Amino acid sequence: MNYKHFSAKIISMLNELYFLYFYFPMSNPHKLTDEELVILFKENDVVAFREIYVRYWYELYLISNKRLRCKEASEEIIQNFFTLFWINRKKINIRGALKAYLHTSIRYSVIDYLAREATRNNYLELLSFSYKDTANTTEETVFLHEVEDGINQVMSKLPAKCRRVFELSRQHHKSNKEIAELLGLSEKTVENHITNALKLFRLHFKEVLIASSFAWLLF
Repeated sequence: MNYKHFSAKIISMLNELYFLYFYFPMSNPHKLTDEELVILFKENDVVAFREIYVRYWYELYLISNKRLRCKEASEEIIQNFFTLFWINRKKINIRGALKAYLHTSIRYSVIDYLAREATRNNYLELLSFSYKDTANTTEETVFLHEVEDGINQVMSKLPAKCRRVFELSRQHHKSNKEIAELLGLSEKTVENHITNALKLFRLHFKEVLIASSFAWLLF
């Protein structure tokens, strides 16, 4: 998937929407409710899409940046998300509040980004998601339960030695050298255990995303 292409595409699209907004304006889109915007968006209304973007892009950016602490990565995630949001508008099923749906979508997008980056530090960030990081909404509570259940399921499937290494890394923030000394292993063996554990986590969270109502984020 060419994310740079997507970013350029969304910027171009928003420039076109900006033109449409001023020269063929919807009757006061700012006064429309989220529910009304979703209906228009599903009917291919680009001005409604632009209003959703303008209304929510910054708070979605803040959610992403709070987790990643990287301006460039967070901006990339938001641009890619809105591109996919528009492309997949016919597949998207927003049952509850738009705001909650967008918040949960971005959290899934962050998981996907962390999985693609596939580094130890990034995945430790993913595994440190906690309930205090989310708003008190049903969709976000479900999201956190899925993450926690996923962590527990994968941890239970790890071989005993691999699980112990990963617990020391994740829960006790030990370095590879410290873990190697504690368990009487080589640093290379410790690294191999962590790499194998991360592979299982990546596979599991991809399966969770595919099975969810947010599978469109992968395509």
